[in-house]
Amino acid sequence: MSGNFTAEIKESFKRGNIVTKLIYVNLAVFVMARLSAVALQLFNHQADFLRFIELPSTLPDIGMQPWSLFTYMFLHFDFIHILFNLLGLYWFGKLFLIFFSERHLLGTYLLGGICGAVFFVLAYYLFPFFDTYGTTYLLGASASILAIMAATAFAAPDFEITLMFLGNVRLKYLAAVWILIDLLSVTSFNAGGHFAHLGGFFFGLLFALSYKHGHDITAPVNKTIDAIVNIFKRKPKLRVKTNNTAMHMSDEEYNKSRHNEDEEIDRILGKIKERGYDSLTKQEKELLFRQKK
Repeated sequence: MSGNFTAEIKESFKRGNIVTKLIYVNLAVFVMARLSAVALQLFNHQADFLRFIELPSTLPDIGMQPWSLFTYMFLHFDFIHILFNLLGLYWFGKLFLIFFSERHLLGTYLLGGICGAVFFVLAYYLFPFFDTYGTTYLLGASASILAIMAATAFAAPDFEITLMFLGNVRLKYLAAVWILIDLLSVTSFNAGGHFAHLGGFFFGLLFALSYKHGHDITAPVNKTIDAIVNIFKRKPKLRVKTNNTAMHMSDEEYNKSRHNEDEEIDRILGKIKERGYDSLTKQEKELLFRQKK
């Protein structure tokens, strides 16, 4: 039974989109962190090992563990913390993929998290308010998720989502309220965390704005990931695959087919703007996601 469960998890991870994969990674790190903490506490030891993957607020400490610039954005320890972050990742990630690609989402998640880390560290060096704090540590995917939300809100500000007790709310208003709460909370008990949120939000806007003008600022990180993956990837045997449909189409027929598909995508996006994503048929959703891959 355990073998079947493990196989199902692997298959779900393999077949899932980037949102699913990021959710699985965050869940796996959470479970390992909690189990390790429980094991240590049984022997009366503290879970200080988390300090090595959390992001410290001082540059000398970061210099001792530079990997924490990446690891912190996958680490959660409290159940409520990871629950709300993964719900946000699922909701906003799903919306993000309507307007951008999976590669854009991965790049936004990683770079949004790094930008959040930069804002977090800068706050401790720029504002005397933090002088009495000493070294503190940052963990969680919130900055990355705020980057995804900000990019989506910029791309489709009038897109409506349904919230419990509030009804339909446009993304631009949700984003504005969210960032206002963070601005008003930069002197709270989680002050550094709220500065990290602002950093993530800032990167999301920067990505969406640059993408609108034809520049993909997530491309370098995706190329780096591809290069690393290719080092460990087994080279497949060369196979030649032909698209029989395309081979039997004239240039004029092919261009007409592409034009019709582009017009259909434009129609679907207009429908989303007017009536929301849930108004799409199964076929329309499949066409939209196929176009984004």
